[in-house]
Amino acid sequence: MGHPNVPLSNKQARAHRNKQISSRLQPYTPNDNLNNALGAIRVLGVELIEDELKPHLITVLANIKEKKKGAAEQVVISGILPILALSLRSRGPLTLLTAKLVAELAKESVVRKGFGDAGLVTALLSVLTSTNEELLINAARAISRMSYDSSKQQELLLRRGVVPRLVAILLRFPDKEVLEEVCLMALCNLSGMAVAEEAGMIWERGVPVRPGECVFHGISPHTCGFASSVTLVRVSQWGPGQYMISIEDFQRCSSSFWNLHGNKRTVHWFPFFSLGNCSNMFKVIKFSTRNIPRTKSLKTRVFHTFL
Repeated sequence: MGHPNVPLSNKQARAHRNKQISSRLQPYTPNDNLNNALGAIRVLGVELIEDELKPHLITVLANIKEKKKGAAEQVVISGILPILALSLRSRGPLTLLTAKLVAELAKESVVRKGFGDAGLVTALLSVLTSTNEELLINAARAISRMSYDSSKQQELLLRRGVVPRLVAILLRFPDKEVLEEVCLMALCNLSGMAVAEEAGMIWERGVPVRPGECVFHGISPHTCGFASSVTLVRVSQWGPGQYMISIEDFQRCSSSFWNLHGNKRTVHWFPFFSLGNCSNMFKVIKFSTRNIPRTKSLKTRVFHTFL
């Protein structure tokens, strides 16, 4: 029985507040299912036995995809990243599943910071020479996500020779739209443009201006109802096995915008114009990083690569 002078509604409200405080004070409990899977991968991973490891890799992948609280941090603490790199390099039955997991982990900044030290960067680059389309898609997607808005990862990947491998895929698989899209996104993010997957950019092939050239247009949906971003990727052949890749970003305005502001239009305004005084262009030489001047940033040039 409660105190007769305290209304029931007040006691209920106080009990509800106490329950909320209690729930906030409860410590976070790690996901035991995920912990068991990570522990099994760490113990069994060196042998890469498919039947034993596959269910544990699937468990980790499911937790990361579902963005379970603390899952990314648990992966970092577990120390399984070098084992994932080993699985990618082995080109065995688990390589494709591992590539899918690495691509999902690359979304998590707390995890991808350790990719370089764990050997995952070089492992992903080795995968880019595969002939398996699905494996290439996941590896290129991981590289795209790694380099998104991260100058440190961009420089690391550029110096390891990622550009020639991505260009080689574009030339080897000209009719594979999904593979083409992820490679172009990766090139854009390597250039520092930070193209988010959520932007919904649509890629299409353009008309080449000269022989031996491939042109791609990436068009994002209209923003604010009148403007859209257009990215132009041009792969030009200079000689046998020698290519230049330029990446440019433009702003395109809709006809309704021009109709609205027609009286203010001057000869300096165009329906398709550059965002700045110069486009974003980048360069990297695969054969030797000594060819890149130390006093200049990699992000000031056009990609110039040898396949």
